[in-house]
Amino acid sequence: MFAERMSRLGTETAFEVLARAKQLEREGRTIIHLEIGEPDFDTPAYIRQAACDALESGWTHYGPSPGDPELREAIAEDVSKSRGCQVALEEVVVVPGAKPIIFFGILALVDEGDDVIYPNPGFPIYESVIDFVGARSVPVPLREENQFRLDVEELAGLVTPKTKMIIINSPENPTGSVVTLEDLEAVARLAVERDIWIMTDEAYSRMVYDGEHYSILALPGMRERTILLDCFSKTYAMTGWRLGYGVAPAEVTAAMAKLETNCNSCTPSFIQRAGIAALRGPQEESDAMMAEFKRRRDVIVEGLNSLPGVSCIMPGGAFYAFPNVKATGVDSRTLAKRILEEAGVAVLSGTAFGEYGDGYLRLSYANSVENLNAAVAAMGELLATL
Repeated sequence: MFAERMSRLGTETAFEVLARAKQLEREGRTIIHLEIGEPDFDTPAYIRQAACDALESGWTHYGPSPGDPELREAIAEDVSKSRGCQVALEEVVVVPGAKPIIFFGILALVDEGDDVIYPNPGFPIYESVIDFVGARSVPVPLREENQFRLDVEELAGLVTPKTKMIIINSPENPTGSVVTLEDLEAVARLAVERDIWIMTDEAYSRMVYDGEHYSILALPGMRERTILLDCFSKTYAMTGWRLGYGVAPAEVTAAMAKLETNCNSCTPSFIQRAGIAALRGPQEESDAMMAEFKRRRDVIVEGLNSLPGVSCIMPGGAFYAFPNVKATGVDSRTLAKRILEEAGVAVLSGTAFGEYGDGYLRLSYANSVENLNAAVAAMGELLATL
C-alpha cells in the first residue's frame, strides 16, 4: 500500500516512550519523565507577550517562505556574534523547528547513492532522513573511552569519493559530549580537502557547562560548505512553538526556502515575532535555566554513579546523561522498559540512538532536583533486585 521509501523512514523513540508513560499515568501510576528532551521551564513571559501582541496586531497572515526579514536579521546578528563570523540576512532561512533544516539540507544537497556520515549514537532523525532520500548512512561511532567525542581519525577512514556530507552535533544528543576546537579544525581540513558539505547541529549551543562553544562555521574555508542549524526550543524553552533556522550559503538557503514553500508555505508569522523578542530581549531567564541545568547535571551524574551496575561520565553540554548499564547484566532495551513499568521512571534505551548506543541509557535531566533524586532512588530499588 505504501510507497517503498516509507520503509526507510525511522522515528524518534522518545515520543513512543512518552506515549506509554502518559498511558500509565492515565491508569493512575506516578511517572517521572526523563525521556523527552524538553526544558521543564515555561517560555519566558516577555516572549509569550510578544506573541500575544503580534496576534492582536494582525500577524496572522502568510509571510515570506525564507522567514520574516526582521527575524532573519536578528538571527544573522546573533549568529555573527555568538559564532564569531559575519552572517548576512540572505544566509538565513527560518523554518518550523530545527528538523526541517535536516530534511531540507539533505534533500537539497544529497543524491541517491551518496554517502552521508553521521554520529552514532546520535539524533535518530539524521539516519532516518539519509535513508529516506536513498543515500547511504555511514555511522561514525562515538565511544565512551573517548568521552563520546568524535574520533577524527576514524571519521577520516570512513570518507570515500561518494561522501557528500558529514553531520556533526555539539553539544551532542544523546551523550552530552562536546567537540573540541582541535577536532573541529581537523574536520574542517578534511572537508576542504575532500570537498565535503558539513551540517552542524548546534541546537544546544548555549548549553556548554565547562569551557565554551565552538562552531565549525567560523573556521577557514567553511562558510561556503556548511549548513548550521539551530532553534529556539532549548535556549528559550520554546519546544512547542516550533521555531528554528538554518544558516548556509545564500544559494543553499534559497533552495531550502523553496522546499519550505512546497512543504509549509511559511513559519507562522506571530511566532516569528516572538522569536525576535527572544533574541533581542533580556537573556537573564535563559542564563538562569542554563545554570540550573548544570546543577541538575551534577546531581543526576552523582546519583547514577551510586547505583549498582551503573557508571556515568560527566556530560559537557546539553541536558542528557548517558550512563553505561552493561554491568547490570540486562540489555538496555529490556532495562529501559523495566525501569518505566516497574520503577515508574521514563528513560530511553541507548539503542534508540543507533547501534553504538547499546548498553547505555539516556536520561534527560530537564526535571527538578527533587524528581531526579526520586528517580535515582526508584531505579536503585529495581536494580537491587536484578
